[in-house]
Amino acid sequence: MVPGVFYNVCYNTSDPPKAIQDLHTFSPAILHGYCRRRVQHADYPGITEDKEHNVFGTFTTGLTRANIQRLDFFEGDAYVRRTVTVKLLDKVGDVHGHGQVEGEERSAQVYVFLEKAELEDREWDLEEFRREKLQNWTRHGYAFEGGCFRAAHETDVGGKANECGALL
Repeated sequence: MVPGVFYNVCYNTSDPPKAIQDLHTFSPAILHGYCRRRVQHADYPGITEDKEHNVFGTFTTGLTRANIQRLDFFEGDAYVRRTVTVKLLDKVGDVHGHGQVEGEERSAQVYVFLEKAELEDREWDLEEFRREKLQNWTRHGYAFEGGCFRAAHETDVGGKANECGALL
C-alpha cells in the first residue's frame, strides 16, 4: 500500500500533518513465496502463496491498534491478516528485482487474498496503478469509511501504538 492510500484509510487524508507522518516509517521490502495478482474487476491486488514468485512492497512501522482496525475493515472479508517474514531492501532494483540488495529480516503482517478464483492470471502492476488509479484512492478531502468514500470531517481516529510492522 502506498503511503497516500495508507494515510487516507487510517487518517482520512492522503496528506496528514507532519506529526502524524513522523509516527510511521515506510521501507521497501520483499516477501518471498507469494504473488500479487490483479483482482478481477478491481483496482487493487490480492496476495496469495506462490513459491515461484515474490512480492515487492512497503514495510510500514508505527501502526496503532486503530490503524490496524481501519486496515482490517478496509481489506474486508476477502482477506485474512497473516504474520510472515519479509526482508528489507537495502537497494531497490528494477521492476524485475534485478540489482536489488536484500537486508535484514523483519516480522510483518500481510493481507492474504482468500478467493483465488477471483484473481487474474497476470500480476498486479504498481506503476500502472500509480499512473491510472492512485488518484481515485487518495482524493483530497475524502476518506474510506463504512465501505465507501466519505468527506473526511465525518470520521474519527484513535488508539495506542504497537511495535508491529506490516507489508502493505
